[in-house]
Amino acid sequence: MSAKNKLTLSVQYADPRLQESITRPKIRKWVQAALFAPAELTIRFVDAAEGQTLNREYRGKDYATNVLTFAYNEGEEALPDDAPTQADIILCTDVLEKEAAEQKKTVEEHTAHLIVHGVLHAQGYDHMDDEEATEMEGIETEILAELGYADPYAE
Repeated sequence: MSAKNKLTLSVQYADPRLQESITRPKIRKWVQAALFAPAELTIRFVDAAEGQTLNREYRGKDYATNVLTFAYNEGEEALPDDAPTQADIILCTDVLEKEAAEQKKTVEEHTAHLIVHGVLHAQGYDHMDDEEATEMEGIETEILAELGYADPYAE
């Protein structure tokens, strides 16, 4: 997790509600904390309608979810070893705000967690089984602690 990893970052606020509080410098800091290699990423904030459409079209699930990661070079064998991770990370503002309230977290804390989670997915981490989930949650918790946030999985 080195801040030295080259990052090309685009931030899009298709849903502008968090634009004032979840700023580009904060997002860059969170992304860089979770990067293990160079990356070209887009972080896009959307409303429930766009989130639901993307989740339905790409995952076959007809509801808005908190974060979607579209990793474009995951599993590509022909890429050079130094090729940057390329991904779009979509955050649904409606779901994010609702979950933050339910979990008694600030929107900033929850957004930081979801961005770290999405960046790890972009780099090939997953949570399809218990072992993978435990590993990914441990990495997320460590990164968030370094950023000054509480363990998102603590009960």
